[in-house]
Amino acid sequence: WLEQDWSRIKKVAAAGAEIVFWDEFGFSFQESLAPTWARRGKRPIFRRVTKERRALSTAVALTLSGKIYKRHFEGSVNSTKLVEALDHLRRHTPGKIILIWDRARIHRSQISKIYLEKHPQILIEELPAYAPELNPEEYCHGNVKQGLKNARPTDKKEMRSMLDRGFARLRQRPDLLLSFFRAAGLSVRQLRLT
Repeated sequence: WLEQDWSRIKKVAAAGAEIVFWDEFGFSFQESLAPTWARRGKRPIFRRVTKERRALSTAVALTLSGKIYKRHFEGSVNSTKLVEALDHLRRHTPGKIILIWDRARIHRSQISKIYLEKHPQILIEELPAYAPELNPEEYCHGNVKQGLKNARPTDKKEMRSMLDRGFARLRQRPDLLLSFFRAAGLSVRQLRLT
């Protein structure tokens, strides 16, 4: 996939299309814990607010121009929420979009297909099945989630705020964003910052 498809995608993008890597991820009140510090003889105690498995889901778009677009949803992302997130991306990205995503069921649903037929300016490229390491956005949201290890938000509003701060931090770090593309094996010398 990588060499020939990436070359072809970059040629199409040279005509003015924005290359966008897309993924969705969830965040819950039951995120795994990471090693931490505590006073000698005092064991750290983390209390869970709720047993809710997936409190928030976020659809994230990482562009080759170094921009991050995101949309939070309560619960899991379904096809209707996916369309809402794609509308959000279209409002902020005029012109053609080369959307690169995985083969998730919601990406292939009837609702998604109808939406994409109505918006021919969005060109779809699918990543190979079971290859999340080829998507730079995986590293993007992975970095945000890593920064929230041991965070214990008290409610969904605070959780959303923590996620927003994590993405805001990344927006200030084009060097880190560039490293996500390189980690995915993509030959990108610099981000086309606009």
